[in-house]
This record gives sequence, C-alpha cells and structure tokens, in this order.
Amino acid sequence: MNWIDEVVFDADGLVPAIAQDWQSGRILMVAWMNRESLLETAQTGRAVYWSRSRKRLWRKGEESGNTQRVCSLRLDCDGDVILLTVEQQGGVACHTGRESCFFRELTGDASARQWQITDEVLKDPESMYK
Repeated sequence: MNWIDEVVFDADGLVPAIAQDWQSGRILMVAWMNRESLLETAQTGRAVYWSRSRKRLWRKGEESGNTQRVCSLRLDCDGDVILLTVEQQGGVACHTGRESCFFRELTGDASARQWQITDEVLKDPESMYK
C-alpha cells in the first residue's frame, strides 16, 4: 500500500493538519490538507495546505513570506489527522502577526470567564499582506 493511501480523508477529501514548532513543541496552527497538498508537502519539504475559503492550494507564506520548513510528518493512530513538525521561517505563523494562532487563553472563574490575549504581535499584518 502506498503511504498516502493510509491517510483517511473526510467526505470533502480533507484531513486536519496540525503545525507544531519542532523546537518548542508549541502548536502554531491548524489547517486542512487534501491529497495534492500532502503529496507536495512530502515532496518539497515545505508546508502546503488546502484553503477552504479560497478553494485552492495554500503554500504557507506565499504572501507573508512566513514559510514552514517541514521537519517531520506524522499520522495519528486513526489515520485521520496529520501532525507536521515545522521550522517556522520568520517566527510568525498567524495572519495576525503572532507566533501562534493560539494566542487567546480562557481565564477567570465560572462567573467571569473571558478570552485573554497572551501573545504579542511580532509583525504588523499589513506589512505581511499587501
């Protein structure tokens, strides 16, 4: 069996993909991959995703310059989630200019829960996206 045939894509032909920093272990982002993006990622060593909003391949960093060099690709036990360990070029994975897309943390007690921003903006998004 070919390795790509072991990946369980959903009804839309997609599989969730988690990008994790290869050094710190921090989760940087979650995106989607289709067969073509996964094959290109494995071939080039550069993260390529499927953009559901644009309905096309999204080569991470094609506009912002913040590319992801893939250190390893892993498949979970059910075959339906991809984990990429990456070296984040430019130090920014999020379109908001932050290191990670997970920059809000739930804080407070049960009567006053709220999302608190925990990470600073490292790059002005307007300078990344023209």
